[in-house]
Amino acid sequence: MRIPLFVPIIAAAALAAGACGGEGAVSADSPRKARPISPVADCGATAWSDPADLAPDRAPARCKAGAPAPKPLAKKTKITVSSSTGSAEFVAPLKLGIAKGEFAKENLEVEFKQLPVADSIPLLAKGDLDAMWSAPEAAFFNGLQQKFELRWVLGNYSSNPKSKSGLWARVPNGTAPEAARLDNAQIGSLIGKGSVITYPMSQVLGRHGTSLKKVRFTSLTGPADTVTALENGGVDAAWMVDPVWKQVDGKPGIQFLGGQPLGEPLGGLIYGPGMLRENPDAGVAFVRALIRIVNTYFVGDYKKSAAFVEELASSLNLKPESLTAVPPPIWDWEIRKGTTDRLQKAYVEGGALGRTVPESEAVDRTFYAEAVGHKP
Repeated sequence: MRIPLFVPIIAAAALAAGACGGEGAVSADSPRKARPISPVADCGATAWSDPADLAPDRAPARCKAGAPAPKPLAKKTKITVSSSTGSAEFVAPLKLGIAKGEFAKENLEVEFKQLPVADSIPLLAKGDLDAMWSAPEAAFFNGLQQKFELRWVLGNYSSNPKSKSGLWARVPNGTAPEAARLDNAQIGSLIGKGSVITYPMSQVLGRHGTSLKKVRFTSLTGPADTVTALENGGVDAAWMVDPVWKQVDGKPGIQFLGGQPLGEPLGGLIYGPGMLRENPDAGVAFVRALIRIVNTYFVGDYKKSAAFVEELASSLNLKPESLTAVPPPIWDWEIRKGTTDRLQKAYVEGGALGRTVPESEAVDRTFYAEAVGHKP
């Protein structure tokens, strides 16, 4: 879910080239046709929450295990989905679902491709990809401004309150974390200002007397460099992901300042014109399978099961201890109201985006509404 600083420019240029009569361009202005929604067994009132509910302790939507039940397509359909990595916990539902045959139950054949966001966005817009498991980064919004039909259709997860993935800073001994001031600080990061992490970083910086415009960023090449730079004073602060922050937790003079907002997914599934308009039946089936996977395998502290952790680690090509080192994310397929506005505000502040688009042009909740049987 990370992209370098130059990605929005590359992606926007590629999309601009496609917009000038390129193959696969679809008008993003005409609304998708409404589809009938019927009640879904074992997905009742708890399968939907008010998108405007931003309470950090909001319970995520849930159906019963095994629900929503498969509704196999009449014809076997191949779906090609990309992600920036195949070996990180945020792709767990996708990779485990393939391994468990959950998509096959919908008569879907899912092909997974590991591609950078910069490459995926143009391919998705042209119809060469059907879906992207990533996040609405700056490149996504640049694509929308090129009038390609792209929509964020499903959330992924929000942070566990016990997680300390986020901004860590060098703080004088005896200084409370909330008293830290970062104006003109040197911040080490593996991400660019076009990443969704820009939004929570902007929030944390604001609480500590500064902004994205008033700090200096140092690009680091890997997690080990992040730890070394922070410990040795090469940077004043650094954004650390799971489980890297465990290496500095409790060390004198280094404090956790804050991370991703609780109860607010910042990524998930993005569709292009193939699923949005050309084959919405497959689009709903794919979403339905992902929701069923969450309800069946990723409820509560699923990491307490050693057998399941082994299975999950195998599907992700990870060591089990890398999964159990940190608390499980809270899987949440719903998209909160205003998230795309807050993301774009941070992108503009960081200089990765020139102008913004309304939520109605970026988000489509109808796929998961249909999958769980929620009538607006």
